Amino acid sequence: MVVMADGLSLIAAGLDPWFVREPGSGDTPVDPKEFMVAEWRLEKHLRVSHFRLPPDHRSFRFGQTAVNGGLTLPYLRFPQWHTCPRCGSLSSWPLTMKDRVKCQECRAKGRTSFLVQVRFVAMCDHGHLQDFPWREWVHRTARPTCDGKLRIVSTGSAALAGQFVHCSCGVPPRSLSGITGADADDTSSVLTDQLEPGSKFGCPGHMPWLGLSEGVGCGQPLRGSLRSASNLYFAIVNTAIYIPLEVGGAPSELVAALQGPPISTWLQMLKSALADAAITPANLKKAYPVQMHEYTEAQIAGALAGLEAAGQPAEAPPAEDVEHAVSDDEFRLAEFQVLRSSQDRAELVVHEPVGEYEERLVSSIQRVRLVERLRETRVLAGFNRVFAESGLPMANRKEFMRRQSLAARDDWLPAYVVHGEGIFFELDEGRLRTWERQPEVDRRVNSLVAQWHEVQSRRHLADRELHARFVLVHTLAHLLMNRLTYECGYSTASLRERLYVSADAANPMAGLLIYTAAGDSDGTMGGLVRMGKPGRLEPVVARALEEAHWCSADPVCMEAADQGGQGPDSCNLAACHNCALVPETACEQFNRFLDRGLVVGWPGHPEGGFFAEF
Repeated sequence: MVVMADGLSLIAAGLDPWFVREPGSGDTPVDPKEFMVAEWRLEKHLRVSHFRLPPDHRSFRFGQTAVNGGLTLPYLRFPQWHTCPRCGSLSSWPLTMKDRVKCQECRAKGRTSFLVQVRFVAMCDHGHLQDFPWREWVHRTARPTCDGKLRIVSTGSAALAGQFVHCSCGVPPRSLSGITGADADDTSSVLTDQLEPGSKFGCPGHMPWLGLSEGVGCGQPLRGSLRSASNLYFAIVNTAIYIPLEVGGAPSELVAALQGPPISTWLQMLKSALADAAITPANLKKAYPVQMHEYTEAQIAGALAGLEAAGQPAEAPPAEDVEHAVSDDEFRLAEFQVLRSSQDRAELVVHEPVGEYEERLVSSIQRVRLVERLRETRVLAGFNRVFAESGLPMANRKEFMRRQSLAARDDWLPAYVVHGEGIFFELDEGRLRTWERQPEVDRRVNSLVAQWHEVQSRRHLADRELHARFVLVHTLAHLLMNRLTYECGYSTASLRERLYVSADAANPMAGLLIYTAAGDSDGTMGGLVRMGKPGRLEPVVARALEEAHWCSADPVCMEAADQGGQGPDSCNLAACHNCALVPETACEQFNRFLDRGLVVGWPGHPEGGFFAEF
């Protein structure tokens, strides 16, 4: 939801009307292929055929026929209920209403007053959203028969208890006190339990962003909320670092050329218009002689066949299967293996630093790679409400994005692409396994794991593997990001972490990538790569670890591990805003699962820190 400059509150519509021009706004061609983005691993992971960039706005010019001119991203008016700031009357207006609305009661009295949208909405943790049930609330029934005039009357108090809903039928007014409340275990809410005494008022399943006026059925606890609340919307964003697609024995440069415009657009157009029979190596060499002149028809044929196989969306798994056909660890393992080695591609440049690092760094960090250029694709795969995470399958989240479902071969999701640079670190596996076997380390992490399991059970969140290795790598990433902001010229919000952690004996991972999250299409300033070179990286790591020994909130911060934790959901030990937290846009875990004690040690157990000897 967004609020415009004139105070109008809008909600973004679903994907159905994207790339569809409004009636009367022009008749120039619309070609969505111009906005297509290829990311072969995410396409299979999310079971879609492609991704699309949001369309940029192109104004019509007299005498010109601009392809994709006049496209917009549609928004709807929400909340639908409005109130008059002068008399307090309540009235509902359509989602598609564009103009400002005047109060009819005030107008009849010769006064002019514009209606404003109410401040309250209602939502459930399955993702549904609706107007607050004003008529049901004041009449204390889920099926009111009265259609009298509603009004909000304030006693002057800023609290919810000072806001009363009145009805012209004479029913006693009702205060809004407690409408945002919920049980301690989040299994019910005040709105669900108390709207109608003696019965439950469950969520009817409204989805106004899809233009649906009727609910689809839900039954989850419904809770009131301010429409500006931060928990009204949590985007589910899936990301992938580009790695080369090796297919058919074809050169990676050829595969990259076929995946990018203008050739990719040409291939999509032929598929839709003339079927696959028209796509032959001879036709491709004829259409793009400059790009294809150095490749043989056999190489082109192999690349086309490989891309066709790789581009097929994965079939949806049975309902009883896990959320993803491929686990997150398996998905990131491919990136981890590529980043460990040198790469020289158009979209990925990784090299080993020239020179040698100091022995104290090499003893703990096994491998450092400088990523001079990378491409990250970020895909909006759904959203959550109330809580940032949900135990619902990804397929259910995707269903909330559109009104009409599409077949896998035509399905798509919105995405955008950023280019940047970064530093890749890999901890020494042998030393890490020795450190993990310490009883004190295990005992310290167990308290964090127990707290997470309690939160996970209460909120029905998806399961995740949480162990000392993960907390160590995650905390190290935060400490390094906070230090690098002083050295490389980027703000903390411009840096981002990507964790590669797995305790699987067959494919262990203990790596992290710190990279720029706000790079433009031409690359970045080079500050991160410069600080990753021998002679410059060692002081950065040393200062980061030195600052981790003492927090300005100590001893309280360090002792939080013995008091049940701190931070979001109490899922941090020794980590607070003064030492280890970063902007949430930079963290994959919403600033949870952090403990600098595992990095540098804690009182009475200095040997418990992985970098205690640095």
